[in-house]
Amino acid sequence: MGEILAICISKRKGTPKKPVNSAVLVENYGFEHDAHAGNLHRQVSLLSSDRIEDFRRRGFVAPFGCFGENLVVRDIDLVTLPVGTRFACGDALLEMTQIGKECHNHCQIYHAVGECIMPTQGVFAKVLRGGVITTGADLAVLPPEIQGQ
Repeated sequence: MGEILAICISKRKGTPKKPVNSAVLVENYGFEHDAHAGNLHRQVSLLSSDRIEDFRRRGFVAPFGCFGENLVVRDIDLVTLPVGTRFACGDALLEMTQIGKECHNHCQIYHAVGECIMPTQGVFAKVLRGGVITTGADLAVLPPEIQGQ
């Protein structure tokens, strides 16, 4: 079981996401009012909080949302899970669709530090069932026997 430490959204692509206390996940879309939502396989981006902490230990001020992540999750090492893993948070249900992504145009983080964590540490999911997500909520990794539900 993990915990949602931050929910971040942005109104425009190419800008850092800003933390909010709660947000609405829309089925087959992503977060309401987030510029990266849409009918695609990368509707929601997630990062493990320990990956952000690694950057902070190297002296880089990394506020939640600066990597373009929608959800910052504590106590789940997301990149160790296989594509297809499902997560439940309240009524919402997510399915991991991708681990990492190609960084076509090096972001502000890359230029400041020489690397970015989303290409190797970020994971992406689609929304199978919508719902309201709040900061501090539990995020459950569903057991394999109910992954297909």
